[in-house]
Amino acid sequence: MTNESVFTLEATPIKFGAGASNEIGWELARLGAKRVMMISDRGVIEAGIAERMHALVEREGIECELFGRARVEPTLESFQEAADFALDGDFDGFVGVGGGTSLDTAKVAALIATHPAAILDYVNAPVGEGRKPPGPLKPLVAVPTTAGTGSEATTVAILDVPEERVKTGISHRYLRPHQGIVDPELTRSLPAAVTASAGLDVVCHAVESFLSRPYDARPAPESPDDRPPYQGANPVSDIWAAKALEYGGRYLRRAVADSDDVEARGAMMLAATLAGIGFGSAGVHIPHACAYPIAALKHEYTPAGYEADHPFVPHGQSVIVTSPAAFRFTYPADPDKHRRAAELLAGRELPNADEGTLPAVLLDLMRDVGAPSGIRALGYGEQDIEPLVEGALKQRRLLVIAPREAGPNELAGILRESMENW
Repeated sequence: MTNESVFTLEATPIKFGAGASNEIGWELARLGAKRVMMISDRGVIEAGIAERMHALVEREGIECELFGRARVEPTLESFQEAADFALDGDFDGFVGVGGGTSLDTAKVAALIATHPAAILDYVNAPVGEGRKPPGPLKPLVAVPTTAGTGSEATTVAILDVPEERVKTGISHRYLRPHQGIVDPELTRSLPAAVTASAGLDVVCHAVESFLSRPYDARPAPESPDDRPPYQGANPVSDIWAAKALEYGGRYLRRAVADSDDVEARGAMMLAATLAGIGFGSAGVHIPHACAYPIAALKHEYTPAGYEADHPFVPHGQSVIVTSPAAFRFTYPADPDKHRRAAELLAGRELPNADEGTLPAVLLDLMRDVGAPSGIRALGYGEQDIEPLVEGALKQRRLLVIAPREAGPNELAGILRESMENW
């Protein structure tokens, strides 16, 4: 058996800048769309953003139907509702307008409309069948309104499967949008709590991909078709992750403090996309593997600053609470890279860094932007460690990317250490 010697880097074409969203109709027309489904959520609709995007699309002579029921923290049921709408509508193009909720829902709608099947057929094993889409999808344009998931640049769509009490996803290169339109003006109306949570997701994406297991440390695939979307850290993904870390450390506090700080909001929008490109190649690992059961095991937490009709743990909060302990655990795998990640985030040299340096830098940022203090603040206790570990172990596509192997005992230790970070 030989190790991998090839890495791939694919990126969504991105149009970035204040006012870029005014060109949404032009982009859909360029892709040949005549009748499109626009997917959004209640908050984006109430902010008037979806209505304006709808008008811009129709101004280009493109028929557009709005599906406004994308669910914050999507479920299998909510994905199915959008997929049914897509199947019935005979659309030749799709556009997602919103946060990761809307963009991921748009990906799944485009997938099922192009290659009809049960959604679970495409969901990653062991929760689903892990089937690969047989070919490219109908054109999809992604217009993010948050600076967080980077979904406009990734190949994944994440969902909650309540029956399994876990979150998982669909992951394949064909889910990558055909065009991303990143307009900082669309984030002005975001509450500070949403900006903070989304920005912490950006930071976590960047650190995880930067520290992930090197791509050439895993066995070579038997066929190029078997090369995983999450390949491990490589020289090109490191460039994207490093810049996202630099921006996160420099601008997130400012973006949370002042919604009118267009420079900071724009930098965080760009950081989200940069991190998405980076982890779309390298992958994410332990904090995300732990985050999915944290978000799915209980549905009791009501986050401050969010307008939603159901309890949920925002994704950025669920990933960041275990990151200090996770990176303390992974430190021995590559001390130099952990030090460099801390320096990029802190914006200064840290010559005497040790296993506690990166966690300390993260904890300072978390406190400054009002993150939850730990898993306990999200409604969990010691009695929940075992089921949380069980849920994390189901995320094997993520855990294999970790720079240090984390089994049940190691995950339990990370979760226990993360109950209260301060």
